[in-house]
Amino acid sequence: MGIAEWRGQLERGEVSARELTDQHLARIEAVDGTVHSFLEVTAERARADADRIDAARAAGESLPSLAGIPLAIKDNLCTKGIRTTCSSRMLEQFVPPYESTVTERLWQAGGVLIGKTNLDEFAMGSSTETSAFGPSRNPWNPERVPGGSSGGSAAAVAAGECIASLGSDTGGSIRQPAAFCGVVGLKPTYGRVSRWGLVAFASSLDQVGPFSTSVADAAELLQVIAGEDRRDGTCLKAPVPDYTAALQAPVKGLRVGLVKECFEADGLDPQVKASVLAAAAQLEALGCELVEVSCPRFNDGIATYYVIAPSEASANLARYDGVKYGYRSGQAGSLAEMTARSRAEGFGDEVQRRILIGTYALSAGYVDAYYKKAQQVRTLIRRDFDAAFTGVDVLLTPTSPTTAFRFGAHTDDPLAMYLADLLTIPANMAGLPAISLPCGFDSAGLPIGLQLITGVLEEPRLLQVAHHYEQAALVMDSRPEAALVA
Repeated sequence: MGIAEWRGQLERGEVSARELTDQHLARIEAVDGTVHSFLEVTAERARADADRIDAARAAGESLPSLAGIPLAIKDNLCTKGIRTTCSSRMLEQFVPPYESTVTERLWQAGGVLIGKTNLDEFAMGSSTETSAFGPSRNPWNPERVPGGSSGGSAAAVAAGECIASLGSDTGGSIRQPAAFCGVVGLKPTYGRVSRWGLVAFASSLDQVGPFSTSVADAAELLQVIAGEDRRDGTCLKAPVPDYTAALQAPVKGLRVGLVKECFEADGLDPQVKASVLAAAAQLEALGCELVEVSCPRFNDGIATYYVIAPSEASANLARYDGVKYGYRSGQAGSLAEMTARSRAEGFGDEVQRRILIGTYALSAGYVDAYYKKAQQVRTLIRRDFDAAFTGVDVLLTPTSPTTAFRFGAHTDDPLAMYLADLLTIPANMAGLPAISLPCGFDSAGLPIGLQLITGVLEEPRLLQVAHHYEQAALVMDSRPEAALVA
């Protein structure tokens, strides 16, 4: 059931917030030994929050939209008094003295924090295999990865351990794991949601968004977390529309652009291509017009990203020096040696690799050849999108070239791992909203994801089209048997 259905049961007294919380805590107890979605389960706090909501309801108080709904939070969002590790030894003991804006808004809306979820270290990865505390597993097949970097948040929703969750998306870290785990994942417009309290990876790309089992639930969560925040200078001041109301607007007559370069991309699984094209045909049956469009630099996004994102990571992660906070090596005779050892011991291989790439790209003699050129290509990617949206209302692509791969398949080949984000990165480059939703299964019973992209601040249109497809397709009602998801 979705948030609206649970809210109805809570309001009618058919279930209490405490009972709903205990149901999900029991589910975590039953399956998380296999899935490892959570780094920390906040059972005591969750039950206390649920009891307060039940008491308020019993007293006849008017309650907010998420009252009693169990939620999980990616462990790179600061939660006051609760460890926020970024799945890194560097921050293993870090307890924030403040709450991130998005989580603060969730608690004000009555949400119940059920735990903090696993991720690739500092959100750098596409499989959750770089977590310093062990990988999460795909609920559909525990031998497969859940995607990344927000793999724990996606797996928690797919495995029924929470009703919804939050993740962050820098180059596809919400949408790709959503596709791998068969759930809905939404990356809003850059600046639509505050980044205050999100541990920074690449500041011009990072964005917070929800995971859920339906588009309607994604709209409900976005309604709560979106909006201006004076603590975040990159947060937009634009008014927040009614996302839930937008779901019901008709889609007949909308023009849907199939991005030619995505369907011709190297490494695109034929089963993924066929399933996504079938989804496009479903939208056509609903009255949409399908149009082939070209974004010539779409597939250049990945090379551009792996200059810009590591460069920003190099600058952002310079603060972890073993002095102010975080891990500090005790095996050093000087300040310089202590800093070097702290960073070498505190950061994992992938984080160190990206810091080195970024530092090199920003170094004297190379910044013009690499970083400046990458920013110029980023502008061209944005212009391609602008041109495409002059003729269509929404763009349609696969979310990922493949379904979930096996553990270890790409650990010795970073470039192959990076290609998992080939189709999601361009939306981050242009700051556009994008959503992944399930559109079928491959022959191994693994979920396939459909990606939709719209223009800046056009989340209502994005959610509208996604919702109508979801309601028409009803893919998840006929899903095959899975190891943990039933």
